[in-house]
Amino acid sequence: MFKLRKENINIYKRMAQIGYFGLLLIIPIWHLWLSPPALGISPLLVTAIWFIPLLFPLKGIIQANPYTLAWSAFLALLYIMHAIVIFYSEPAERVLASIEFIFATSFLIGDIYFAKFKGQELGLSIRKKKKK
Repeated sequence: MFKLRKENINIYKRMAQIGYFGLLLIIPIWHLWLSPPALGISPLLVTAIWFIPLLFPLKGIIQANPYTLAWSAFLALLYIMHAIVIFYSEPAERVLASIEFIFATSFLIGDIYFAKFKGQELGLSIRKKKKK
């Protein structure tokens, strides 16, 4: 079985990157072509609202910066919440919401464990060191 260990740092990095780039891909496809919003709302506006926040951590995710991946975990939570709300409120969009949920969860889990283990490897800590 897959164990959560330091030796798997690259797996967590890839997991986060796959989830992130999956979200970058599914958001415009979903909101522009597969299921554009109703009620006269512009599909470009909806796409921009969901797509632009994903662009902020792009450079740090490509460079595998542990600090960027740590704070971008909060961003992943937004997409997890969105997927859950759409899954329960829009039965016609459950498949798309499930895909978004899988990518966002992969992004979140990869972020958390990559930042944790890479930070330990680099000697970074948020805890205060004890005085001797």
